[in-house]
Amino acid sequence: MLNKYARGFFTAVFTPLASWLLRRGITPDMVTIAGTLGVMIGGLVFYPLGQLFWGTLFITAFIFSDVIDGIMARQQARTGKWGGFLDSTLDRFADGALFAGVSIWFFTGGSNDAIGIAAIIALVLGMLVSYIRAKAESLGFNANVGIAERAERLVSLLVATGLVGLGVPEILLLVVLVLLCAASCVTIAQRMLAVRRQALPKAG
Repeated sequence: MLNKYARGFFTAVFTPLASWLLRRGITPDMVTIAGTLGVMIGGLVFYPLGQLFWGTLFITAFIFSDVIDGIMARQQARTGKWGGFLDSTLDRFADGALFAGVSIWFFTGGSNDAIGIAAIIALVLGMLVSYIRAKAESLGFNANVGIAERAERLVSLLVATGLVGLGVPEILLLVVLVLLCAASCVTIAQRMLAVRRQALPKAG
């Protein structure tokens, strides 16, 4: 949902930066890798140290690389599949680092096992959401549906974590994670049903 409505806005915002990077010899793959490393550092260094607010700011500075590399690829008229494969693969590393970092902190210094457990469950369900779409597309189906795509999951996690880092009660993060788990379950069902509707006529 956020992908649908926000991508046009962010494309307009980051197009000048994408053009500037290309003029200096930076490739989309470089941006993809640098962005993923930045997100992973924020998730696996700042968050486990309890730096939830500053970690969120650090991560936010890199999270938009996912938009910038796409703009750069389009400006170069790159039509190969390598960029999409690399981007999708590194997204899984980034997602894992964010949810794992939150979980590590709340299992240790944060002393809130409920949030730690919810973060792990949200991570697993989020990976399933992404896997179902990838598997469906590999079989020739379209599963790009659902209420909890990657953008929604990341924005919700980052906003809630950052606010908790500013002193907002931790219950906010727990509620957000529980809602993410529920939304991911709904999205999994939506995607499986979408593939089923496409597959059954072919089976007949």
